[in-house]
Amino acid sequence: MQKKLLITIIVAGLVGGVFGSLVSSGFAHASVWSDVWDFLNGTSSASKRSNPNTNATSTTTSYVSANSYEQAVVQAVKQASPSVVSIVITKDLPVIEQCPYNPFSNLPPGFQDFFGNGSGFQFTQPCQKGTQEQQVGGGSGFVVSSSGLILTNKHVVADTSASYTVLTSDGKKYAAKVVARDPVQDLAVLKINAEGLPVMRLGDSNGLQLGQTAIAIGNSLGQFSNTVSVGVISGLQRTITASGAGFGAETIQGVIQTDAAINPGNSGGPLLNLEGEVIGINTAIVSGAQNIGFAIPINEAKRDIHSVETTGVITTPYLGVRYTIITSDFAKAQHLPVSRGALLRGSEAGPAIVPGSPAAKAGLQAEDIILEVNGTAINADHPLQNLVNQYNVGDTVTLKVRRGNQELTIPVTLAERPKGQ
Repeated sequence: MQKKLLITIIVAGLVGGVFGSLVSSGFAHASVWSDVWDFLNGTSSASKRSNPNTNATSTTTSYVSANSYEQAVVQAVKQASPSVVSIVITKDLPVIEQCPYNPFSNLPPGFQDFFGNGSGFQFTQPCQKGTQEQQVGGGSGFVVSSSGLILTNKHVVADTSASYTVLTSDGKKYAAKVVARDPVQDLAVLKINAEGLPVMRLGDSNGLQLGQTAIAIGNSLGQFSNTVSVGVISGLQRTITASGAGFGAETIQGVIQTDAAINPGNSGGPLLNLEGEVIGINTAIVSGAQNIGFAIPINEAKRDIHSVETTGVITTPYLGVRYTIITSDFAKAQHLPVSRGALLRGSEAGPAIVPGSPAAKAGLQAEDIILEVNGTAINADHPLQNLVNQYNVGDTVTLKVRRGNQELTIPVTLAERPKGQ
């Protein structure tokens, strides 16, 4: 029996997991979080402490490696770091104090004096004394538009009642607004009021190779901004089910696996190649494993970025079919004429072809097998939905379809995904 892995989304939270682990491990969490909060409020606790090295001789000489690989890593980080941001999550939470109360208030007056105030005992119970804005979590993101658009994970900004603050690498802070959350993928876009921001260069995630160098940058543990870790791409086209406190469970297909160290708080941060281009968005880790992390390929996010830049919202392309990915074993069991593709077949959730959908308008039928989308073959590594997601609403794609003994070429114009679909 295959062991089920616990895969967690990696937003760093002060309430719960991350904060609790800091306490139990004996870290000096109070001063660290005080530094973060002081920074948000325009002060620096570092300035309150004396510097033991004030008499040390400073130097401006930068290290230059003679190793070409090491120098490539250094240059990639230098290029990308100015575009990486930390995201701080805050909420108005109840302030709980101990308030006096009399547990004998329901007794007759004489007994109240004897058991209560007259006895000299003081009784207290927790009570709320208003609310106070408190930091409850942290994540990462990166700038995709010089006018202030920032890409991150949807689970980082899932709380609609929270406030979000973006800290840029040059020490500035901005109030952030969530302008769009992808209804299908774990992606979201924030907007800050800023101009002339350094923009992250987007790479191409379609041509990635196992063993290729991967560099992760992010706000590790919600404390250590622009933390860099280096590893390799250790897997491609993984399908995982990730979960986290307050976020439920979500199946994510086609993700990149990496052994570059990814920690809570890295959610939404970039995974880079040696050119300093982002190739993925860090999103999840395997709980209890040693450096097994996952990132959403950047090509999956390009449509969202384009959609927000042009329309201000994320529109998701929609075909309108229910299907099963064909494997060789499934093909044998079902006596199918091909061993790959997407078999259009209904289920308890509904019919194979959604009435009124682009698929219905194009004439697709139940038991059709879609073999290709614009020349790209459908298989377990390239599911139909992932291929459709690479296009925009209004795009026309060409499907190669097997119907009985015939192969058909059917053009379909993609529509916007209806709410709830």
